Amino acid sequence: MAAALLALAASCGTGGGGGGGAAPASLSPSAGGSASASLPPASASTLSGNIEIDGSSTVYPITEAVAEEYGKEQPKVRVTVGVSGTGGGFKRFCNGETDISDASRPIKDEEKAACEENGIDYFDLKIAFDGLSVVGNKDNDFLDHLTVEELARIFGSENPAKTWNEVRASFPAEPITVYSPGADSGTFDYFNEEILGKKGVRQDATFSEDDNTLVTGVAGDRNAIGFFGFAYYEENKDRLRVVPVDAGAGPVTPSFETIRDGLYSPLSRPVFIYVSRAAYERPEVKDFVRFYMENVKELSAEVGYIPLPDEEYASEQGKL
Repeated sequence: MAAALLALAASCGTGGGGGGGAAPASLSPSAGGSASASLPPASASTLSGNIEIDGSSTVYPITEAVAEEYGKEQPKVRVTVGVSGTGGGFKRFCNGETDISDASRPIKDEEKAACEENGIDYFDLKIAFDGLSVVGNKDNDFLDHLTVEELARIFGSENPAKTWNEVRASFPAEPITVYSPGADSGTFDYFNEEILGKKGVRQDATFSEDDNTLVTGVAGDRNAIGFFGFAYYEENKDRLRVVPVDAGAGPVTPSFETIRDGLYSPLSRPVFIYVSRAAYERPEVKDFVRFYMENVKELSAEVGYIPLPDEEYASEQGKL
């Protein structure tokens, strides 16, 4: 793993089921505050136990931030957060190995079937918005924007462009180096569906579930391009160049405002946690999930994500 997971009071470590990528250490938040008074407060009693979480590297910074803050209130509850990717996380979750699964996309039908086969009942909670960001090297001076069709020409598996001038005639005749999340990543799935028509990413790309590996790769090659969650771009914007995307209404740059308002289309998306109903019956898990939803509005913003509107948080909290 390219970046070591933080050793926190809320003990974050990597789970199995796929390649892992940790969030940048500097994404750890300061003290969090309550985002909503619609739920009862987290338990004032002292709890103990272990909570196992795995899944999306995109959602990891939010869950890690919540786990850190929760550890200050309930130091005897050990929360372990792994980064196997959304798909890897669901494999473990549907095998009954984890209590909560971080996900940057909704659960797939085959994953639902696996959970059902193993008797895993669950509920989902939408926690924030993210904007999948296309990035180039900081020294790249020609990537002013890309259309959805040009993105497909760069990343797609069918007859991909080998040099930049094959994408647009005004671009230089330089080789394209592509970096992509791995197939266990929900970010990969979302980009594959929205941009590539489910045809997959070109095979000569460098794949990793570790977003920091992608950041380092693009930052080190003037002709490189990649994609990952907006928070990772924000954390590394001194090393990268974000590429505006034109879906037909003109180029739009990802930002808190354009992602929140849905203008950054089609690459704005909600992110989730999935909670095992059996695990939720344990006092420490129930208390942690309630704490999560009470504080995620503030903490998600602190680590670079876009909070939901208050009415959506109220709706999600109504599931508890």
